[in-house]
Amino acid sequence: MQLDWDKAINEILSGTMSCQACGALGDEMVVGYTRSTDAAQFAQRCRDCVDKSDCDARKLVVVCEPCARIYRVNGQRMGEAGMMAVMLDECRRNLEESLDYLSTYWKEDNEVDFDEMQQRLDEVDPEIFKEEDSWRMRLEEEYLQLHRWFREHGVPVPDPGWRSQYVEDVVALGYTTLLGD
Repeated sequence: MQLDWDKAINEILSGTMSCQACGALGDEMVVGYTRSTDAAQFAQRCRDCVDKSDCDARKLVVVCEPCARIYRVNGQRMGEAGMMAVMLDECRRNLEESLDYLSTYWKEDNEVDFDEMQQRLDEVDPEIFKEEDSWRMRLEEEYLQLHRWFREHGVPVPDPGWRSQYVEDVVALGYTTLLGD
C-alpha cells in the first residue's frame, strides 16, 4: 500500500494554526494588534521592512497565548476562519488607506501647487504614483488570495459588497484594479 505523506500531513494539519513568534501549533491562536518593536521580526506586514529595530507601528499578529503575553497583543482567541476574517479586514483597511492617499492625501504630503490640485498623482509625480500603485497592487493580490481561501473552504466572505464599492471608487479615480471592472 502506497501512502501519500504530503496529503496525509495536509489533512492532519488542516485548520491548524501556527504561532508567528514561536511556531507552536494549535486550533486557536490570539489574533490581534501590538506595537511591540520585537513583533516586527515576525509580523506578516513587516516582512518586507528593511529596518525593524525601532518599529512602533501597529502590527497584526497571530500568536499563541504565552507569546500574546510577551508581546502584549490586544486580541482574541479564534480559529482559522476568524483569523482569515481579521486578515481580510486588515487588507481592506490598507486598501482604503491607499485609495485615500491616491485621491487626496498625496496633495497634502507633497505640498502641491494649488493649480495642480485637480490633477491625479500619476500626472503630477509619476515616481510617487508608481510606488503607491505598486503597494496597492500587492495589497490587491493579497486580497484575492484571502478571498480565494474563503471560497475554497466554503466559508462566506464577510461583507461581500465591499469589493464592488472599492472597485467603483478606484475606477472613479481613473485607475485600474485587479479586483474587477
